[in-house]
Amino acid sequence: MKTTLLKPEDYTRSPWKNGGGIFTDIAGTWREDAPARDWNSLLWRFASTPIVAPGPFSHMPGIDRLQMVINGRGLVLKSPAQDFDEREPFTTVRFTGETEIVTALEAGPVEVVNLMARRGAAEIALTALREPGDRQLAAGTHLVYAARGDCRVRLGLEDFSLSHEDTLKVELTTASGLTLVSGLAVLASIRLLG
Repeated sequence: MKTTLLKPEDYTRSPWKNGGGIFTDIAGTWREDAPARDWNSLLWRFASTPIVAPGPFSHMPGIDRLQMVINGRGLVLKSPAQDFDEREPFTTVRFTGETEIVTALEAGPVEVVNLMARRGAAEIALTALREPGDRQLAAGTHLVYAARGDCRVRLGLEDFSLSHEDTLKVELTTASGLTLVSGLAVLASIRLLG
């Protein structure tokens, strides 16, 4: 097991693919043989971003996306085939980067976290940890993000205290237990394929 504490000052900023906003990039992986870290070489990426006005989402062919509101409420993602309801914070929605989406903000701006992965390159999951308790983590990369205030977690016999917006990056070669001791966190899980 390898753990790395990522602090907000470690995060970088990058524009949305369509230029409509700015991501706070928390963690990600790109193909090592690629000449640049861009959308074409992306394997997976975890980021937060505010959505302050209704508008279209970026077109991201080949990318699977998970999204969750962490601040604010009332977000609905509207597509021709279906609506994705994120009105309640800490609700996860899954959609593809090809889906034509326009946001509807029913109660003002929101902040969301996004977990994105190249289809076929990684399996991803995004969960809110709201109540103290245990869960099993599979082999892979896991990000515990203190989305709303401070939180404490335990991995094996070691305790970790996370300040607001800190992220604990956990890289596992075998399954391990995670305990939320206190607070609220978002858990992003990534398993690279192949």
